[in-house]
Amino acid sequence: MKVVKFGGSSLASGKQLEKVFNIVISDPERKVVVVSAPGKRYPKDTKVTDLLIECAEMCLEQREPKEQFHTLIERYAAIADEIGLSGEIISEIREDLTKRLGADKSNPERYMDLLKAFGEDNNAKLVAAFFRHKGIEASYVDPKEAGLFVSDEPGNAQVLSESYERLYALHERPGILVFPGFFGYSKEGDVYTFSRSGSDITGAILANALKADLYENFTDVDAVYAVNPNLIETPKEIKELTFREMRELSYAGFSVLHDEALVPAFRAGIPVHIKNTNNPNAHGTRIVADRDNTNGPVIGVASDEGFCSVYVSKYLMNREIGFGRKLLHILEDFGLSYEHTPSGIDDLSVILRENQLNPEKETAIIDRIKTELHADEVKFEHSLALIMVVGEGMRHNIGTMARASKALAKAKVNIEMINQGSSEVSMMFGVKEIDEVKAVKAIYDEFFAAVPV
Repeated sequence: MKVVKFGGSSLASGKQLEKVFNIVISDPERKVVVVSAPGKRYPKDTKVTDLLIECAEMCLEQREPKEQFHTLIERYAAIADEIGLSGEIISEIREDLTKRLGADKSNPERYMDLLKAFGEDNNAKLVAAFFRHKGIEASYVDPKEAGLFVSDEPGNAQVLSESYERLYALHERPGILVFPGFFGYSKEGDVYTFSRSGSDITGAILANALKADLYENFTDVDAVYAVNPNLIETPKEIKELTFREMRELSYAGFSVLHDEALVPAFRAGIPVHIKNTNNPNAHGTRIVADRDNTNGPVIGVASDEGFCSVYVSKYLMNREIGFGRKLLHILEDFGLSYEHTPSGIDDLSVILRENQLNPEKETAIIDRIKTELHADEVKFEHSLALIMVVGEGMRHNIGTMARASKALAKAKVNIEMINQGSSEVSMMFGVKEIDEVKAVKAIYDEFFAAVPV
């Protein structure tokens, strides 16, 4: 059995839904279909989820979202009209949106999650109705009824372990099951969403729970590429990579798959296959537990911006027991999560997401570090980009770091910091944001320019 997930671009119009239908019925093993909310139909279009967020914000400000309400209903009505569905399904969708907009607003975050989940929930109903219209036995699955229980963390829900056993019962249901992605229910019955683009997570949870043979993730690209195709013309396609490699690349900016989505599939040892809805016969990219390292030391190069570092220097830091723990405890007190901690014997840098900070918080952090840890120097470095060089083959290859560093030097990119993961599957270079594109191109050329595409 296969669990198959379709992203927003695959469900943005009636024409796209026809492609989805043909893909699903072409393989009788595709029994569970996970859907996102309708995405963009063209570059300047607005995603349904963004419209819902706008609606929720207006309602919380006690403003009437008349225009947004109309636009949302029209989006679903246009799809239904294209695929020949009656107005009954749109009446149901309109009624549900009206009910959600009028829900309790005393907890704004929970209200926001209730609105955001509307997109996937109603698209699943629409897709199931379309399949039945085409003569195929299909049903919408309510995540609450099916037992997808999550923690009560708005916008960052985590699946509860008991969900897996409950969801396994879906095996007993006949026909094709259409399951909305992106959200689940707390034990109290409230809706909570995963982090943005979390429909990937739903698909992986269901693949794990149903003990699927394969989790197929359909998107709008033929494969995962070795580098962002917006930066390099005709980049090398990756035919196979490991869970760890994909996790590192997703973390560092590869948007083709949510970076948390692999965990449930990885734990169950279920391969993930990235495919293109618009070109389903393309090979795609398989994500597996292990692979033969025949492609060289590096499988991909990724980058992401929006980082900063707090640099702390203190003479004889390495002799001071508990210094790192105390430093991280201070950051924890300010509600900050950290990304990396490259260090020397007398200095330490902590890499943070810049959007967690403001000038007042930075000043308070510096004061506490100087006061409590008696540091010689504390400073923030802003506007950093992280370049991730990823590949299982690096563990068995000498000189990968030297080659990457030399390529950056040749491109006149100054390296702010270097950090290699203990698994030796990735190495990170910190550079100024202004040098991000130049750095990525330099490293890609070093490892892939001579490799046939």
